[in-house]
Amino acid sequence: MWTGEGVAERGLPMDDTVTCERIEEARQAARGLVVPTPLFPARLLSELTGVPVWLKVESFQRTGSFKIRGAYEFLRRLPPEVRARGVVTGSAGNHAQGLALAAKTFGVPATIFMPVFGSIAKMQAAKMYGATVRLQGEGFAEAVEAAQQFARETGATYVPAYDHDDIICGQGTCGLEILDDLPEVEQIIVPVGGGGLFAGIAAAVKARKPSVSLIGVQSEAADTA
Repeated sequence: MWTGEGVAERGLPMDDTVTCERIEEARQAARGLVVPTPLFPARLLSELTGVPVWLKVESFQRTGSFKIRGAYEFLRRLPPEVRARGVVTGSAGNHAQGLALAAKTFGVPATIFMPVFGSIAKMQAAKMYGATVRLQGEGFAEAVEAAQQFARETGATYVPAYDHDDIICGQGTCGLEILDDLPEVEQIIVPVGGGGLFAGIAAAVKARKPSVSLIGVQSEAADTA
């Protein structure tokens, strides 16, 4: 897991807290790139549970997932001279595409390390956005390790998939959209992988509507939190 090593030496911004104000700033900055995704009523789930259930359809987002939200905010807050040296990450696919598009938007080179047995479609998508894709290892951890080594050797900035304030603020914009579109919401259930999406949504929602209950859900077969 990325711990922030190298941040101070490279002059990268990393605050101690994630605030609703910062999340709103991230939302305003990303207008025109990040798409406000819709809420769809889930009729079957509503019938099964006896309460109205809505789905936040992030598959309609640019690159097909929420990851562009955090990647763009991370790059936006990098000092221009640091950003110009390029960015790198390790990813199984969604973060790869998000970072590739964010880097293309800022006109900086992106190098993505992906597992050998990763999604071919996601590899091709990252390349389509202009990133250089390198295959490394059979799993996510090996790709991340290779990416961090690349950052140390080249001076490129390693962009974590979830554990950084700027990533979390970007992901939190999803929570603001939920409150805008469904102000009467009482509970939000969020999938948890690394935890960046859940942390961002929780920060945004609890600041504006503390009564909302938040639940993180993770597959027993992929317990990473």
